[in-house]
Amino acid sequence: MVESPAPSGSSGNGLISFAPHPPIAGAYAAPEQKRKFLNDIFDDTAQDYERVERWLSLGSGRWYRRQALVRAGLKPGMRIADVAIGTGLLAGEALTIIGSTGHLVGVDPSTQMMQLAKDRLGSQIQTVAGTAESLPFPDASFDFLSMGYALRHVEDVGNAFLEFHRVVRPGGRICILEITRPHTSLGRAALRLYLGTLSRLVGLFGRLAPRTPELWAYYWETIDKCLAPQRVLDALTLAGFTSVNRHVVGGLLSEYTAVRPGDPTSLLVSPREALSTFSSDILRPGLPQPRSVRSP
Repeated sequence: MVESPAPSGSSGNGLISFAPHPPIAGAYAAPEQKRKFLNDIFDDTAQDYERVERWLSLGSGRWYRRQALVRAGLKPGMRIADVAIGTGLLAGEALTIIGSTGHLVGVDPSTQMMQLAKDRLGSQIQTVAGTAESLPFPDASFDFLSMGYALRHVEDVGNAFLEFHRVVRPGGRICILEITRPHTSLGRAALRLYLGTLSRLVGLFGRLAPRTPELWAYYWETIDKCLAPQRVLDALTLAGFTSVNRHVVGGLLSEYTAVRPGDPTSLLVSPREALSTFSSDILRPGLPQPRSVRSP
């Protein structure tokens, strides 16, 4: 297995900063170019994402995501941050669990992806522009944090996990869904063929954006080169989480779950404040105000 490069430095809390995978040849040459590449390609392909995903998952995606969230401890009435919300596929399932008494805020650097999430889910969610490494929320704002198939897209795994730990309340939970590289060469070849070929076949049934096949080819490269599951578990522990666990489905789908230790009643901000519109007066000092994305 090809893992990410050697750790690049300390994050300041004893946690080593590291990328989820090395730079992908043909996509970007240096780590500092990754964010622009991802922002551009996700904006360019946002219109196709859900259609291709439905084909790739053979229609099982919604059921699986909902079950994974339930296994991770998501319950009615919870406040949840969905990091890398994309077009809202995971957020939509979270809403069916938290119900009308819950509250969901989605974060993503892609404005086009977030606009589609707002179009799908409407006033049930809020969206703000941001990245996993610098979440624009006060400490202890959420009961639950989710991330669906986007760990490979962060720039710094260590700092992202520190941010996850910061924004969930004591006793709060996180759930990170990810696709794991198959162990066998046959399995790897099959997954690569599946991701690359099927995304092109979908184009036979409707026009795809020019960069959609490129995106799914990139997905395979990030899956193939992503850090090993044990390193994810170790990084969550170093970030301060407890009850760190990995549940595997079909040898391919990994569910990383963890809990922020502490007294669940010792919130650093009030529920009313955390459920506010996340306007500039409660954003982290020193951060630029994120842009809300609203339906037209």
